[in-house]
Parts: sequence; C-alpha cells; structure tokens
Amino acid sequence: MQSSIIGKIEKARRYAAEPDRIRLDGVSATVRGDNGEHQVALSGDDWSCTCGFFAEWSICSHTMALERALAGLVPAQPLPVSRASGG
Repeated sequence: MQSSIIGKIEKARRYAAEPDRIRLDGVSATVRGDNGEHQVALSGDDWSCTCGFFAEWSICSHTMALERALAGLVPAQPLPVSRASGG
C-alpha cells in the first residue's frame, strides 16, 4: 500500500511539473475590483463577468486578471476588434 501511494505522489509531481498536461475547462471566482466585487467564470472556452464592461466587450480587466493568474491552465481570450467605424 505504501509503495502505491509513493508512486502516485511521484506521478503527481511529474504531472504538476508539466503544465501542458493540465487545462481547466471551468472555473469561477470572485474578483475584487476597484469598484466592487465581480463574479468571473469560465465554462469550456466561454468567459463571463458580471461587470458592465464585459457585457459590451466580452472581455474585461477581471477576466484578464483571472486568465493571467491561471496562465497556461485556461485558454487565452481573443482581444476584441475595435467597434469604431472605419470611415
């Protein structure tokens, strides 16, 4: 029994040392911003946030902060295309 656990611990260390083995497909967090708390979530490749900026742009400082904190474990968000008219 003990050797089985030791083997699992060693395997876990190896997996943790190779971050490309791990991808979070869902996570939720509360991000405390300058103007209050916001609920940020990732479901598959879809991000969401309760802030007003995210509602318009589908990206915000709260989702980008969580993406940075979990770098390599969650998919990168595409940056929005400018909505300004091109004349």
